[in-house]
Amino acid sequence: MPDKDYLRSLRIPTKENPLRILVSACFAGIKCGFDGNTYGDYPSVMKIMNYDNVKIIPFCPEDFSFGTPREMCDIHGGHGLDVLEGRAKVLTESGKDWTEGMIRASEKMLEVAKENEVELCVMMDISAACGNHVIYEGNRYAKDKKYQIGMGVCGAQLHRAGFKIISWREFESLEILYSKLDPHHVINPDAKDFDQHEWYLGYFAQK
Repeated sequence: MPDKDYLRSLRIPTKENPLRILVSACFAGIKCGFDGNTYGDYPSVMKIMNYDNVKIIPFCPEDFSFGTPREMCDIHGGHGLDVLEGRAKVLTESGKDWTEGMIRASEKMLEVAKENEVELCVMMDISAACGNHVIYEGNRYAKDKKYQIGMGVCGAQLHRAGFKIISWREFESLEILYSKLDPHHVINPDAKDFDQHEWYLGYFAQK
């Protein structure tokens, strides 16, 4: 879950000493999606990029290990931490085992985070790599597609090392971040994080 107390405690960044944020590279307009494109525009993240007191560090772990374009992949038998600890696998839609490559990608993403001394990560939710709270449970193309609470492999690797992660849909948390970046920003009291959405509450209440 997003750590709102951590976000509130972030330092006030300046143009000379910007806040260092690691982002899933697709947010930065880099064509690293599985099909060779971006996944569209994400206004909540683009807003962060427009501040001059932010340093964005983009990285796509799947492009690093598997190239672009590539197959889609999902975690089978658990979540990201389970993959790191050998209890689950990362499989493509055609059944290829990408577990080793995904772990290698997560290690590289952690290396990038450490080298750049990032202070926050903003990542793509649901992803088997970058998911920070909810991911697919097995094949996303299955007729009975399922979701689970848990991080992707790279999200788990970063989290385990102590890095804080939010997704582009953590709107309440993002409001706190905006207020750190802009002293004139007025926080929207109606903004909700992903776990407060009706879909989330309804779906996981049934499980």
